This record gives sequence, C-alpha cells and structure tokens, in this order.
Amino acid sequence: MNVIGYARVSTQGQAKDGYSLSYQQDEIKAYCERQGWHLVNVFTDEGISGAKVDEEALEVEREGFQDMMSFIASNKVDYVVVLNTSRLWRSDLVKVLVHRELKRHNIDIQSIEQPTYSIFKKDPSDFLINGLMELLDAYQRLEISMKLGRGRNKKASEGKFAGGGIPFGYKGKRGSKKIVIDEKQAAIVQRLFCIKEQYPTWSLSALAEKLNEEGFSTEQGRMFTKVQVKRILDRKAFYQGKYRYGQIEADGVHQAII
Repeated sequence: MNVIGYARVSTQGQAKDGYSLSYQQDEIKAYCERQGWHLVNVFTDEGISGAKVDEEALEVEREGFQDMMSFIASNKVDYVVVLNTSRLWRSDLVKVLVHRELKRHNIDIQSIEQPTYSIFKKDPSDFLINGLMELLDAYQRLEISMKLGRGRNKKASEGKFAGGGIPFGYKGKRGSKKIVIDEKQAAIVQRLFCIKEQYPTWSLSALAEKLNEEGFSTEQGRMFTKVQVKRILDRKAFYQGKYRYGQIEADGVHQAII
C-alpha cells in the first residue's frame, strides 16, 4: 500500500503542542513501518496557519500542501498519513476543501491520534467522537490565539515586529523584534512589483511564470507558484515599511523594500 505523509507547524501550533516537523515526520514514519505501508514521501509546511485559504480561488494556500496535491494527481496513493487532522486544517472551510480534493482522487486520511477518522465513514459514533475532538482543538486554538494576540498588539503599538512568519524579502530569527532586508530576496520582490505594474491584468499564474522564466526561485530553491506570488503582493504595505497587527498600525518598524 502506497501512502504519503503530511506535517505542518505554525507559530501558534508550536507554542500549543510542541509538535515540531521532525517529531511529526518521525511519528509518521514509525506508524507506517508498524502498518507495513510504503511511505513514498512526507510533504511539509512550516510557519503557515492551517486556516489559511485563498478565498477567491477556493484553494488551500500552502506550498507544501499544493506540492502534495500535484503529486497525488499523477501517482497512486491510498492514504495521507498525519499526526492529527489539525495538521491538515484549522477551519471548517479548509476542512471542506481538503475533503473535496482528497475525495476527488479517492484518497482517505489516516490520523495517528484519531485512528477511527475517515472522510468516507458515516458511522454516528465516529462522527460524534471525531467532531468533539475537532471542536475541543478549535477551542484551544482560539484560547491560545487570544493570549498571543494581546502580546503582539503590545509589540506593534511600540513599533516592534510582532513575530510570526518572516515575510519573503527579509531575514531574522523567528520571534525576533527586528528583521532586516535579505538583498537577494528583496530583488525578487522589487521585480515582481515592477512586472505587476507593467502588466496589471496578468493573472497570478502568469506573474509566477514570468519570475520563473527570468531565473528567480523561492527561498527553498523551487519555482514560484501563484500562492507565493499572491502572498508577496498581499503584503505591499509591509514592503513599503508599514506594519499592521489587529487594529494597530506602525510606521518604520522595518526597512522598506519598495
């Protein structure tokens, strides 16, 4: 039986669970060995929320997840193995999208911590148990989010970087109060905004193709996709030297790229 694994961590997830990528990968590999399954690959996303979605395209906005779906489209896979379902989704909308994509390829989810979970089962007991577990997880996530939000609002009001994922074009330690420009990545950001200004009607996919044609690549050395392009374009104010968290906006929190 051929299976693939998926692991994800976000700032909130690491603070809440301590489930590092390496821990999740080790658990997935060990589980597959016990089951006698052939683990073909483990796809990962780091520092990305499980609730993030492109609402216009109705797609899960995660690079690792998109790589996984591309692999599934051209390879026979029986299961996606995860530590728990919260690694795949953190909102009802994302859950629906994940279910839709996997059902399209007749692939089920095998959750190590929720062994009875299935996107195809309709057993009332399993539905109740899995639903309660997801509801409890959502409650804990909201509680953690509120605590973290208070601290980040305070940092933003003081003109400090409030943490979270460091935007493409900058570098610095996660959680640091200061980030600086990454000159190599900054050149890509500047070029993207120039292309966008020159061709305002181009789609996100066309913009990504143009960057790839010019020899640019992502931080991981991969080709750009519309997901990364949208993420950069959506942060225009940040690249202009402004920072906003919640209702707090600060100028000059970091060096501007554009």
